[in-house]
Amino acid sequence: MQHLDHDRLVFLALGESAAESGEATHLDSCDHCRGELETLQHVAGLGTDTQGLVDLPDPPEHLWQSIAAEIRTAEELPSLVTQRGTRPAAAPAGPSAPPARGRRWPRWATTAVTAAAAAALGVVGTLAVLRPGGDPPQPQPAVLASAALSAYGSTPKDASGAARVLGDDQLHLHVANLPEVPGYYEVWLIDPATMRMFSLGTLSKGSGDELLPMPRNVDLRTYSVVDVSAEQYDNKPAHSGDSLLRGTLTG
Repeated sequence: MQHLDHDRLVFLALGESAAESGEATHLDSCDHCRGELETLQHVAGLGTDTQGLVDLPDPPEHLWQSIAAEIRTAEELPSLVTQRGTRPAAAPAGPSAPPARGRRWPRWATTAVTAAAAAALGVVGTLAVLRPGGDPPQPQPAVLASAALSAYGSTPKDASGAARVLGDDQLHLHVANLPEVPGYYEVWLIDPATMRMFSLGTLSKGSGDELLPMPRNVDLRTYSVVDVSAEQYDNKPAHSGDSLLRGTLTG
């Protein structure tokens, strides 16, 4: 069973986008991904639960030392997964023996350490921000417009996406199930009346979330169509004509 991408679970936990139908079905049947999502949601909720606190003391120094010690210990853990039929190598003897390194952690261990460190650091960071003299929390950028992206032309119908224009001059884009292409994916804004367009940037993968810079003062009433295209490495900056997803911004 292929699990959901960790970065995608983070965005779902933060409420940046809703789960697609296939993702929701997978979460219903996969204890691993559902447990990871619940852990990340708990971590995200720690910051929310402390937003109303004021007049808090500085965190004690031993708390930072404990966090650093836990992270160092986690970094030195050997992998708990060994190949079938093999036994873990014995640890080198002697006080100067180096810690075991270079082995990949199992994914659940990485998630647990990440969540624990994020929870501890997030709470301490919140205490520092909310104590007297600290800067107030930064507000989240407003959503100026949004669009659901659907498969276009001959693109497989399970391909989909969602776009949100944010008030901090960024476009948050989520895509899922884009077909593999020999080149790369590019994101455009199009004026449907004249078909004039300009590129916002490229996507690094066919499923997941990206933040792309938006030009300031772009007229979203004119350039209202978000387009994701398949492009070739042909040194041609113009649109290839091969659109995979499209959707119209509203807001």
